[in-house]
Formats: sequence, structure tokens, C-alpha cells
Amino acid sequence: MSDPGAREGGDLTLQGLVHDLNNVFETISEAAELLAGDDRWREVAEALARSVDCGRRIVGVYADQSRAGTDLGEIVDRAETFLRDFLRHLAGTKIRVHRHIDRDHRLPGNGSDWERVFMNLLLNAAQAMKDRGGGTIEVNSRIEDGSLVVEVADDGPGIDEAILPRIFTARFSTRSRHAGLGLHIVRTLVEGNGATASAANRPAGAGAVFTIRAPLPEE
Repeated sequence: MSDPGAREGGDLTLQGLVHDLNNVFETISEAAELLAGDDRWREVAEALARSVDCGRRIVGVYADQSRAGTDLGEIVDRAETFLRDFLRHLAGTKIRVHRHIDRDHRLPGNGSDWERVFMNLLLNAAQAMKDRGGGTIEVNSRIEDGSLVVEVADDGPGIDEAILPRIFTARFSTRSRHAGLGLHIVRTLVEGNGATASAANRPAGAGAVFTIRAPLPEE
């Protein structure tokens, strides 16, 4: 039998973490407002404000449940905006994002989870192409066999076949000074929303492709 006291303590720990993170976000927001008053720092202030909004959506994840699903295009919009802000710190890296997404396609489950999924997939692709000065990321969606299929593909160096089986493993990374959690987070969140994630090399030319197969949301 579980200990009610321990369960309550765990809930309180989570609530306290969210409370303290919101205090951090508030401080950053106030700093961004001060920077926004100076034309030299306006773009930085706007990027900070967007990152705070993203963080608040993430910590509020438990209240974001919808049986009707989440608009895929909106999620990719947010992830791409996050990527653009991130690329400000990677001088010389130019990334193009090409999307072929049906405007009616929706993802099941938690919108904040899916935002984190696509943030991590776009960042992973950009980092894979960094040494080449950048490249193109393609995001495509289609309905196949009663499921929504979303592919995120890049034209980077691809994935060594020897490490493909471990690509979603926690703390596994081919880059030094990298936590190796991004793709593990992707699979964990995807599976938590009833979908699957897989990785492969593109059949035509260089690059990797990550494929998500998700059940269609209930009406």
C-alpha cells in the first residue's frame, strides 16, 4: 500500500518547484521589460519574453489536456520560433525550415508535451548541421493507415548505423559536453501521449529523419 504522506509530499515538491520556477520567470520577464526600453536590446528582450512564455507552458503541462488534440501547425510554429532564438547564439549557422503540413492535422494529448518534442527535434537537427554551416529541415505530415505521421528530416551527416539502436537512450550523445537527454525526452513524451517515435537515415541522400506516428485525436 502506498504511503499517503509520501504521495502528498511528492505533490507538494512538484507544486513548490513550479512556484519557484514561476518566480524565476517573473524576474526574467521584468529584466526583459527593462531591456525592451533600449533599442539596442529590444530583439534580445523579445527573445527572452518568448522563452519565458515557453517555460511557463512547460511547467503548466499538467493543466493542458485536450481530447480534441492540438494543432500541429501551431506547435511547429512555436518550436521554430524557439529554434530561431537559439540560433542567435550559433554565429554562421543558417537553417531553413520547410513545412508541408495539412492545416487540419492535429496531435493527440498534451500540447505542452508536443511543443517540447518538436523543439528538441528541430534543435537536434540544427546541431547536427552546425559544422556544415547549416542546412534545411523538412517537417512533413500525412494521414496513413488511420494514424497521423509526422516526419522531421534534415540534410546533415545522418546517423551512424552502429548507434541507431541507442539514439533515444538517456544520456547517450555523440557530442562532447552534451547531456544526451533531448532525444530521450522526445521518445518519453511521444510515448506518454500514445504515439511512437523512430529514427533512421534518409533513403535518398545524406541526413536523418525522425518519424512520429500518432493516433488521430478523438472528436
